[in-house]
Amino acid sequence: MPELLSVQQAEELDVGQVHEMYRRYINRSQVTLMTSFGFGWELVDHAEGAYLYLRDGRKVLDITGGVGVLNHGHNHPRILAARMRFQERRRMEVHKTYFSPYLAALGHNLAQVLPGDLTRSFLPNSGAEAVENAVKLAYKYHGGRRNTILRADISFHGKLLGSGGLTGSAQHRFSYPTIPGIVTFRYDDLDSVRAAVRAHRKDVYALIVEPFSASTMQWCSEEFLRGVRELCTEEDIVLIFDEIYTGWGKTGSLFYFMRYPGLVPDVLTTSKSFGGGKSSISAYIAREPIFRKAYDNLADAMVQSTSTTYYGFGEETATAIEAINIAIEDDYPARARALERVLGPGLERLQKKYPDEIADVRGCGALWGVFLSGGPRLLDLAGKLSPLRDPQLRPKLVACAVIDALYRDHDIYAYYTLNGRSPMVIGPPLVAEPEEMERVLDALDAVLAQGMPRLLTRFIRERVSSLW
Repeated sequence: MPELLSVQQAEELDVGQVHEMYRRYINRSQVTLMTSFGFGWELVDHAEGAYLYLRDGRKVLDITGGVGVLNHGHNHPRILAARMRFQERRRMEVHKTYFSPYLAALGHNLAQVLPGDLTRSFLPNSGAEAVENAVKLAYKYHGGRRNTILRADISFHGKLLGSGGLTGSAQHRFSYPTIPGIVTFRYDDLDSVRAAVRAHRKDVYALIVEPFSASTMQWCSEEFLRGVRELCTEEDIVLIFDEIYTGWGKTGSLFYFMRYPGLVPDVLTTSKSFGGGKSSISAYIAREPIFRKAYDNLADAMVQSTSTTYYGFGEETATAIEAINIAIEDDYPARARALERVLGPGLERLQKKYPDEIADVRGCGALWGVFLSGGPRLLDLAGKLSPLRDPQLRPKLVACAVIDALYRDHDIYAYYTLNGRSPMVIGPPLVAEPEEMERVLDALDAVLAQGMPRLLTRFIRERVSSLW
């Protein structure tokens, strides 16, 4: 008999055993990378709301927001109750020849909260799947007669073969095969879009863009978004807004594009907090005429639902129903704006106090990027000469040093993005309170007061010692 571990035995593993199993069965380099930080040496016992509770008794404020997943925080009681209700009643998870009341209700709720005729939903598992299925819809809408899709030079749409090809990301260092016909325009540059459309006249079937780029903390102007909407309507191009990260209140409106009345894409993609922090579920929601032309016929009615086994999985859809209701009833956009009223002025104040350490601050709602600077210029040369050829080595090391100090000295857990200029991200769950953001600002002030040379020296020394 194989020596299998039980769930209880898994829960009893210590951090050394976990590291060893990662090295043997997952990825050795992940262990090397993550043990660069204090949190790589500790295990979480449980999590609730905006906090992680470690095995050693420490209580850590989590301002990562689960990288977009945890608008509802960790283990929201209403989310847990909805899942327990489903389990206790032994509801059916999936069977595609029976209709699901959960799937029907979730589709209804999405149509109720979104503008215009965004009424037709498809519910796979991940954001990348939602993107690829949205592109597939657009291609089918044109019957395969068009072969060009436009994407921005600043974008993150996933890491699958198709979605990875649509991602304009600095972190992609290996070229995979992808869907054909991808053409790039400059982010938030309407003239660039117009030029791309002219160059591929009557051959563009879709344009995909993030209204707010969470990986770079840049966003499209209202003029750009409305101009792209008008151009796509004129040219019969399917306009896809990717709000996988920024949906469900994160930026101060339910979705970023909804701050502009009357602006409606042809397809919207969402995931991450859509599952309430407990469910792996995503969606695209399409306008009625786009969807009907592509799939609403007997020959194609099952084309999309057969693209993933777990489409409309029962407990996942029940969880998403509750997640939407919480976001609406507790007014998550307003909660994000309340956090913004603390973070916006506070981060700007720190930028003025530490101009050599903070080059820029950008964001809105409960999603902010702190673009850190400083450190010896020699690190730029080291980045160019390293095997990774990483021109962003210095800002990444600076961000890592600050994140590490926040965690070790102040019990605050932050992260930085790998895209663009690699800002440190402050993206707390929307259940966090403004007073907790004051604590974050005070801690960041104390960390930066140490000076970047001292922070870098400490971080690099600890990093070297961890290798031995």
